[in-house]
Amino acid sequence: MARGIQVGDKAPDFTLPAQTGEEVRLSDRLGQRVVVLYFYPKDETSGCTAEACAFRDSYEVFAEAGAEVIGVSSDSVDKHAAFADHHKLPFTLVSDEKGQLRKTYGVPSILGVVPGRVTYVIDRTGTVRHEFSSMTNIGRHVNDALDVVKELQAEQPA
Repeated sequence: MARGIQVGDKAPDFTLPAQTGEEVRLSDRLGQRVVVLYFYPKDETSGCTAEACAFRDSYEVFAEAGAEVIGVSSDSVDKHAAFADHHKLPFTLVSDEKGQLRKTYGVPSILGVVPGRVTYVIDRTGTVRHEFSSMTNIGRHVNDALDVVKELQAEQPA
């Protein structure tokens, strides 16, 4: 299997539809803010809902630290819209229905079937500054990402 995107790599750009139907392009989001890009298996499953709600509950802290959260799964735009509405998610969910972005980033699958859960923190220049992969340690996805975002905020010139 090809090596996935790691710390120090340039984050591959993408354009995918969000739950609103709007096209989201990574390069349009960089420059002014850090992007927390998290891949998850499926909307409305217990682990994915817990992770999305953890990002939701920390959303203001991420925003205040200059970061934008973007969730990625292979669910459709309509499923993402229902998921975001049901759980009051204030951040963007993009639909990677064909799994191409997941392949580009090298996000692993469990037993070759279940899509993996990986979080990346991408700085304003488009460089990956953090990568964490775990199917079960959901809290660390959010907490580690927030720690890195705060470090990057502290590095910003006043």
